[in-house]
Amino acid sequence: MDSSVPITIELAFGKSGLEIELPQKFHYHFLEPRWATPLSDPAAEIGAALDAPIASLPIVELARNKRSAAISVCDITRPVPNRLLLPPLLSRLEAGGIPRDGITILIATGLHRPATTEEISEICGESVATNYRVVNHDARNISEHCFLGTTASGIPVHIDDRFVSADLHITLGFIEPHLMLGFSGGRKLIAPGLAAQETIKVIHSSKFMRDPRSFEGNVHSNPLHYELLEIARMARHDFMLDVALTRGTGQRPIAGVFAGSPVEAHKAGMKFVSNLMLEEIKSPVDAVITSAAGYPLDLTFYQSLKGITAAQHVVKPGGKILLMAACTEGIGGHEFGRMVETNVSDRDFMERIANAPVEIDQWQLEKLGMVTANIEVLYYVPGLPQRYLNKLWGKAYMTAASAIEALTSSLSVDASIAVISEGPYVLARAGAIS
Repeated sequence: MDSSVPITIELAFGKSGLEIELPQKFHYHFLEPRWATPLSDPAAEIGAALDAPIASLPIVELARNKRSAAISVCDITRPVPNRLLLPPLLSRLEAGGIPRDGITILIATGLHRPATTEEISEICGESVATNYRVVNHDARNISEHCFLGTTASGIPVHIDDRFVSADLHITLGFIEPHLMLGFSGGRKLIAPGLAAQETIKVIHSSKFMRDPRSFEGNVHSNPLHYELLEIARMARHDFMLDVALTRGTGQRPIAGVFAGSPVEAHKAGMKFVSNLMLEEIKSPVDAVITSAAGYPLDLTFYQSLKGITAAQHVVKPGGKILLMAACTEGIGGHEFGRMVETNVSDRDFMERIANAPVEIDQWQLEKLGMVTANIEVLYYVPGLPQRYLNKLWGKAYMTAASAIEALTSSLSVDASIAVISEGPYVLARAGAIS
């Protein structure tokens, strides 16, 4: 093979992907999730899961003698196929006796911006958006929340009153690795999804963010996972409908459906996803090229940082990570943007927040700071406005080619590079340094 001919690969990037060229002189590890086969009849699988759920009565039976139900669904940043999931769920709630005007669908924004009218139609489907009550959660308005007490560790629990006051409490989402919680889905649709900022700030404090057990793919000893389970119990989480997704163009196909007990069904879903996404290499590498898994996860820089935190587990101390993410919506929330602009030193930021009151969105920068303390980070984030580019904790490049050249030019010819085309959809792990 001609060593002068570059290796061409495609990364998940925005809606269309990004083709990049890599010099052949390095040792590459191409890490990809072992995507499951799409379900041949997802509608039938969803119906079966609702009618024969895990460790729970069928949803139609749970609806008996109830007058109202609240359903928490993900916002636009998550690729949940609600157009397929909501109609069979809603029809069974009505068949169980809950009137249509007694059903509320809540967009679980956490501290993200509210969904627009157009996005609500995209999230729920036009028919559902037109015929059912669909509302945004507002974490900043404490008056819209019910105080449920405190967890055993002292976390104040404020949950959207429209969810708490319903007779039946349902969440609908999907399961993927999560940078601090182990996996998304289930309990996360209640907190932080429907929690007030007074709760969200505490569960994102340094106590949890810097705990070495709070990372992608880990729940068994993860203290934040158990806190959120406790909060979900306090909110009377009755039923969950989550899916695992697989690779595909447009709306990603469904690979697995997990419905029923919010604890037991979620366990089954996490096991399924972990078996698919775990990728191991023998020893840490000198550098990683990673994405943020494309649209919608790389809409903002805030969300794209998950590509970095997922990749850190396979990089040698002193190594490098190159993040390539579209960031077509820019930085993310205004609080996060302000922090990026005003905290030009990762070390100063980490020291300042260690014992200070929690500020909104500091946790995402905190997770990044835990990486940049030991690893050099480079960026190709073309959608990020110019004013942020020289404030990042690492150098940003204007083209994909220049970013790759910067990453590789300082590496020796025998260096090892991991390429993670789907970013946070890979649970990347490495053995000990030899």
